[in-house]
Amino acid sequence: MTNPEPTIQEFPESCSRALIRACDRAVLSTVMSQEGWPYGSLVMTACDHAARPLLLLSNLAEHTKNLGFDTRASLLFDGTMGMASPLSGARVTVMGRLTPTKDAALIGRYVARHPEAKMYLGFTDFGLFEMTVERAHIVAGFGLIDWIDAPDLLFDTRAYSDLSLAEADIVNHMNKDHADSVQLYATKLLSLERGDWKMTGLDPEGADLRDGGRIGRLTFENPVENAEAARAILVRLVNAARR
Repeated sequence: MTNPEPTIQEFPESCSRALIRACDRAVLSTVMSQEGWPYGSLVMTACDHAARPLLLLSNLAEHTKNLGFDTRASLLFDGTMGMASPLSGARVTVMGRLTPTKDAALIGRYVARHPEAKMYLGFTDFGLFEMTVERAHIVAGFGLIDWIDAPDLLFDTRAYSDLSLAEADIVNHMNKDHADSVQLYATKLLSLERGDWKMTGLDPEGADLRDGGRIGRLTFENPVENAEAARAILVRLVNAARR
């Protein structure tokens, strides 16, 4: 079974991390190098296994120019889509420093999350950036406001390196040999409409699904540390979906 949703009152750290993982976009704000004004715009995001945000930027983008002057940035992740009263919903602002990365595994995670990005990565003026998180701020309605330091927000991956190495193989195997199971995760466990759902990523806390412009997040009962544990939870989940 998937996890019951943790309450923000009791677990603001894990709820904030879950929101970062579930979103595929955010509002990025950087400091303009000349005027000093904050500049914000929409960006598409992914994250690593610890939930550090990843984004693809062009060298020609205003944000990249700004980051060359000051690497500080913030990302606003919005979990209020479709709510009748958005200000009662959860949103988290993550603050840190954005720096370029050539890590092949992180690039692979981003492209799997955003397949259209593969074309842009072929251009020399596009590159992947990862945020070194310093702290976050979650707001989830009146009185539900909290500051969270990076060690509390991020998932400690030190005992989970085996899963990171196996992730690409697991995802490819699920999409190639168990496409029907991926459909059941989306339609039965997440109550999403039928479509051509694909698994795009798997981390210790869950798996990411995508069908065109639609996304879904499958959370696990407990963190999984390797391929064997991931296989076990994925089998249990599909059996639950079939019931």
